[in-house]
Amino acid sequence: MMRFSFAICPLMLFAVGAAAAGEARPPADLVVLNGKVWTVDPAKPRAEAIAVVGDRIAAVGTNEEIKKWMGPNTRTIDARGKTVLPGLIDAHVHFSSGGFEISAVQLKDTATPTEFAQRIGEQAKKQPNGEWVLGGTWDHENWPNAPLPTREWIDKVTPDRPVFVSRYDGHMALANSLALKMAGVTRETPAPPGGEIVKDAKGNPTGLLKDAAMGLVERAIPAPSEEQLTRAIRAALEEAARFGVTGIHDISSAADVRIYQQLFARGELTARIYCITPIEQWEAPARTGIRAKFGNEWIHLGALKGFADGSLGSTTALFFEPFVDAPHTAGLPAGMMFPEGNMLKMALGADAAGLQLAIHAIGDKAIRIILDTYAEVEKQHGRRDAAGAATPNAERRWRIEHAQHMHPDDFVKFAKLGVIASMQPYHAIDDGRWAGKRIGRERCKTTYAFRTFLDKGVKLAFSSDWTVAPLNPLLGMYAAVTRATLDGKNPGGWFPEQKISLAEAIEAYTMGSAYAEFAEKEKGSLTAGKFADIVVLDSDLFAIASEKIKDAKVVMTVVGGKVVYEGKK
Repeated sequence: MMRFSFAICPLMLFAVGAAAAGEARPPADLVVLNGKVWTVDPAKPRAEAIAVVGDRIAAVGTNEEIKKWMGPNTRTIDARGKTVLPGLIDAHVHFSSGGFEISAVQLKDTATPTEFAQRIGEQAKKQPNGEWVLGGTWDHENWPNAPLPTREWIDKVTPDRPVFVSRYDGHMALANSLALKMAGVTRETPAPPGGEIVKDAKGNPTGLLKDAAMGLVERAIPAPSEEQLTRAIRAALEEAARFGVTGIHDISSAADVRIYQQLFARGELTARIYCITPIEQWEAPARTGIRAKFGNEWIHLGALKGFADGSLGSTTALFFEPFVDAPHTAGLPAGMMFPEGNMLKMALGADAAGLQLAIHAIGDKAIRIILDTYAEVEKQHGRRDAAGAATPNAERRWRIEHAQHMHPDDFVKFAKLGVIASMQPYHAIDDGRWAGKRIGRERCKTTYAFRTFLDKGVKLAFSSDWTVAPLNPLLGMYAAVTRATLDGKNPGGWFPEQKISLAEAIEAYTMGSAYAEFAEKEKGSLTAGKFADIVVLDSDLFAIASEKIKDAKVVMTVVGGKVVYEGKK
């Protein structure tokens, strides 16, 4: 059982208090000097240097002030006039999947269907007979005329290897004929609620499965061994450290949580983890007494992930109006929305148990449904906010994951309910290449509406949705600040009125994400008494042109006062 431990240690209270009084204090274990320190602390937004004692920040100030903390064994980091930030917190990742993807077939940058099939064939040759070819994150929008792939493309190169490779958004996947056979999917197989088995003109499965239908094949894939999962998570931790990610909100399975605890016991965790588990399993934490914020400074849990719909790219995001380029559909409710009222039933049970709700909703209708669900929960259970959280249930801090395509009428309701917009800015410059042809210009005006959310008083928590998008938060900041689409066609910004400032983007990746996990008093800013989670960059972000933000690199990542990544300076 993990112990709950978010209290500031007595040594740190002494150190901070002694510093304020000018008395003797313990020497710093680590200091950062000569930095352009952006603290994300409104009481002291800028500084030059930081002193660390143990795993906490002891002081933030000028070089001269911090040098007084130095002793014979203090490690000194020279930031060389570059930006120093609080540790970056990714508020929505699929962490172990990212670790597996690093060593799986890479399809996101394939430029043609031929290259797509070729890479799958090459990967199949590397793997033992019978082992599934997985991963992929392909994007058919990158190919000429954007054709959807079929099993015929890859059957010839994978006759004896089952293949199941997903689209980058995770809402559509391609299976080869062998995988369909092993899963028992035929022309007679009915699509499950919230899913689609794509079929050709003759009624045969093409190999494409959307949303809930993907489970028909996924259940046939052998679960990874504990050793394989541990290797994947270690690889993901290395990747996080390389990009300055010191905290993650992981969409976790029970197996993931078990591995995190094992790594914590061995002292091998290099990022703080907020585990978000499936809402369908809400009764398990409720029965054991787990509440939101349960855990310690490295692993905590108590949030639940649900799905209201699919994705824009797969035409399964749920809208009020049909898709422009697929007028036969307005998207699909997710499987857990059935039977009618199921999501509300789960939300009521989870809320009564003091668990946090984080529901995936992308289309405007899906977002409205979840806002109405939250409003009904509040109506039945009463309001609980920071000023008057009911005992034993904590302040709620409801979240909507993605919140991509807002109906203009719903921003006020979003703010009134205190819902956090857990968003992925990189998706805007990716989807912005083709979203217009899918939903039209008018609906795009309130797509990835970062500026409107902030102006309406909604808190933003930024993330990558890795493996859907790159883990690197600097790419997310670049996307939020410039909104320059990946195809180079919108250098001034795709719907530029939704741009936000660099300071606002950094805050969404730090204090915003910390707030979304109830941890803003412990991390998210470079403030005395908080955890010493620090990132040093190779550039001064506030001095370079906004289009250069994407090229900045992390040169050092510190978590709990320990250097976990050190690159080239």
